[in-house]
Amino acid sequence: MKHEIHLHDEPFKLIKNGFKTIEMRLYDEKRKKIKVGDYIEFTNRVTSEKLVVEVMNLYLFDSFKDLYDNFDKKFIGYKEEEEARPSDMEKYYDRKDIEKYGVVGIEIKVI
Repeated sequence: MKHEIHLHDEPFKLIKNGFKTIEMRLYDEKRKKIKVGDYIEFTNRVTSEKLVVEVMNLYLFDSFKDLYDNFDKKFIGYKEEEEARPSDMEKYYDRKDIEKYGVVGIEIKVI
């Protein structure tokens, strides 16, 4: 199955260049449909460029803090000199929704 997800420019480029291998999302009804072996077509919100990846694994957590604690920051899109803060995800997702649904780390591979 192929899923479609829009991404901001920076994470899109990091995935395209093989640096970011874990896409972090709220584990809501839409993301519960994603399975290992599925494909995701990412669309860059700025350039409309498309990129297809394969889902290699799914990691479920109660919070982004738990997810951040389980992965090296470079795999989730941070540079070595950047501080990885789970609170960064609150600009995308409401804290109540995070508590309600939990979160998923989607391990991906560019194909």
